[in-house]
Amino acid sequence: MSLGTKVRLARLFSHPSGNLFGGAVDHFVGYGDVRKGGLADLPGALARVMVGKPDYVSIQPGTARHLWPQYAGKACLVIQAGCFTPDDRISELIATPEDAVRAGADALAVAIPVRGATEGKYIRWLTDSVNAAARYGMPVVAHIYPRDFTDGAKIVFTPDEIAYAARIGYESGVDVIKIGYTGDFESFRETVRTCPVPVVIAGGPKTDTLLGALQQTADAIRAGARGAVVGRN
Repeated sequence: MSLGTKVRLARLFSHPSGNLFGGAVDHFVGYGDVRKGGLADLPGALARVMVGKPDYVSIQPGTARHLWPQYAGKACLVIQAGCFTPDDRISELIATPEDAVRAGADALAVAIPVRGATEGKYIRWLTDSVNAAARYGMPVVAHIYPRDFTDGAKIVFTPDEIAYAARIGYESGVDVIKIGYTGDFESFRETVRTCPVPVVIAGGPKTDTLLGALQQTADAIRAGARGAVVGRN
């Protein structure tokens, strides 16, 4: 690992606990109806996230261009490169490590789905990004979402699939892996224990209450996760 990668990772995990809390405002085409929900007003949503003093924020490159300058220095910037829908209607890699460097970012995030006929393409996204990022000392944070196609295409959080997602991440050479919590403490602890890179959890699976989401995060950290990067629940 290069000095640049080590320095940037230290910024991401700079909290005294050694863990991190990040805000993901990077849903883009996967969000659905942009007139509804918490991200209907994207500038307002980012402002609300920043009130919570996150360690980092993951956003699309265009969002960074338009909205990030006023927040520079208040949190680490992570540029999201992955752009997909679970059914593969859209699947594009929209940023490179060089783009992240030009944006002043501390890391590049690459969101990918796994399982299904197109899985190989997404793994190639990840490995190509890791190899390119190494030239710039830029960490790569993989956001990995297993899919099930039994009834359409949907993201799943079963223990076997989450363990598989973690394996894809570290065998692709990423520096941090973001995966969903399984809902089962023991299975998640085993996944984290056998993963040689830091694991943080995503906002899902969806819970009925805010307390449920907070409990899910607390359980994941007790199981060994190094924090959470939450967009919505």
